[in-house]
Amino acid sequence: MEPKDKISSGTQAKRKLFGQILIEQGLITEEQVREALETQRQKGGLLGDILVSFKHVTNEQILQALSNYLGIEIVNIEGKEILREVIEQIPAAIAQLYRIIPISLKDGVLAIVQEDALNFEARDDLRLIVKHNIKSVLCHKDVIATALEKYYPKKHESIKQLLLEFKADEPYIEAKKGDYIDIDKLKELADTAPVKKWVGLMFLDAVLENASDIHFEASEDKYRVRYRIDGVLYEKISPPIKTGILIVSRIKVISGMDISERRLPQDGRIQLNVASATIDVRVSTLPTKNGESVVMRLLNKSAVSLDLNTLGFRNEELKLIYQLLSKPNGIILVTGPTGCGKTTTLYSVLNYLNDVETKIITTEDPVEYDIDGLIQVQVNPSIGVDFANCLRTILRQDPDIILVGEIRDEETARVAIQASLTGHLVFSTLHTSDSPTALTRLTDMGIKPYLIAATLEAVISQRLVRKICSSCKEEYKPSDRFLKDLNLTSGDIKGNKIFRGRGCSNCHNTGYRGRIGIYEILVINDEIRKLIIEQVNTSAIRTAAKRSGMTTLRDSGLIALYNGLTTIEEVTRETISK
Repeated sequence: MEPKDKISSGTQAKRKLFGQILIEQGLITEEQVREALETQRQKGGLLGDILVSFKHVTNEQILQALSNYLGIEIVNIEGKEILREVIEQIPAAIAQLYRIIPISLKDGVLAIVQEDALNFEARDDLRLIVKHNIKSVLCHKDVIATALEKYYPKKHESIKQLLLEFKADEPYIEAKKGDYIDIDKLKELADTAPVKKWVGLMFLDAVLENASDIHFEASEDKYRVRYRIDGVLYEKISPPIKTGILIVSRIKVISGMDISERRLPQDGRIQLNVASATIDVRVSTLPTKNGESVVMRLLNKSAVSLDLNTLGFRNEELKLIYQLLSKPNGIILVTGPTGCGKTTTLYSVLNYLNDVETKIITTEDPVEYDIDGLIQVQVNPSIGVDFANCLRTILRQDPDIILVGEIRDEETARVAIQASLTGHLVFSTLHTSDSPTALTRLTDMGIKPYLIAATLEAVISQRLVRKICSSCKEEYKPSDRFLKDLNLTSGDIKGNKIFRGRGCSNCHNTGYRGRIGIYEILVINDEIRKLIIEQVNTSAIRTAAKRSGMTTLRDSGLIALYNGLTTIEEVTRETISK
């Protein structure tokens, strides 16, 4: 029998089992499974879908193989009406979370079809939630997806209602600072259906709202839940204070952390299949005076496109980027604050450069995307594998292109420069406010100006601004007060239309939906190299760069504003006038 899963490890185990089922029934080969598993590791998705896309097997063959293995029948619910009283047996949020449709209820037995027929834990949880015996049958996954949209269309409202219904009399442990906690009891209660349900619903809600992060924060009188959506934090429904420690414990269990350790910070990872999306979750815990706070970074593999053409570069910027990427050696830096999209930009660059004739090695902290063809190394400073040491070893591996996750110190900068001088193209990041400031940052680290001038090819500074929701977008005339924030007057914007979002259900009444990049590309030409060697100030470099055609972050933001992509408030928030 399949072992009971924790979300992280069990999902992977079931994928391997599914491939083995198809191999044993003579439908595919081990090599085809390995190929599909590698694609799944990089891009996410269900193994069956990948095998079908490769034309190794058909959906009908998969259904029959599962039927043979599980000993359950195949049904077709397409075009058939399911009774309302049957549909109401499963709340919409639970149906969406587990991708399940109830199709009949007879003699206390609820028959269901399930998108992932090998998700045995979902059925175990469902038995506790619906209080019926469960009978599983098989159905084509596309038919299930259509039925979910038909019978459970209001998924957000349903999720929020279920989260609100999480009562204070659910399982709980009271624990104050310094209290002893029975770890066995904690594990037992953290594995109960209500706690698992709340955690699952929280992840589903966050994914459906396109959140990039979930903050689960301990305070004196409650556990506060906040989602970061398009770069801004929004407060969400919180659980009862007494259940907070169980929810934290559940998250720690499924992310592979030590549930008994509450005094030290911990890091872990989870892989989820939620609402037909594969989500990588990076988990970090922080002990505070009120208990452990948890931050979960969500990376939706199926939603990320590592394509330079989708990042918001204007045509002239893309042309410049492609020219820079054709250089045989040198250093190209991407700068900006945490969360501004630097990693996505660099991976899109590597994805463009990746081919069989080019050896690309990365050193990262952590590895965020898996790309076939790249050799990726995660640094581990606790055992001496930091960026500088890792980079020295990489240079002995005969690479053509190197990515260093971040230049944090003089030693890493020196090794990166040495790599460039010996014929390698090097990419990395810095935390600076704009492109010209990156030059002074390297000097401040102790790098000689002549080395910077000899190796640096370009600095790309970037920000992410929120896009106006297309469903409620409207033209308006901004007040002089708002224009003053951008150092503009009504005369400056004459001939340009300014837009904003009114706020609607599609954007949760924010007026924004999604984000787009704005960029400042500083190309190190002969004039800039001369100024670097002369050690002029940042202002002089910026003036020379603008004279050579550099578009500043503020000007790039204004172009996005005049193109109707973003608002005055966003450009003001993310850029400064220089």
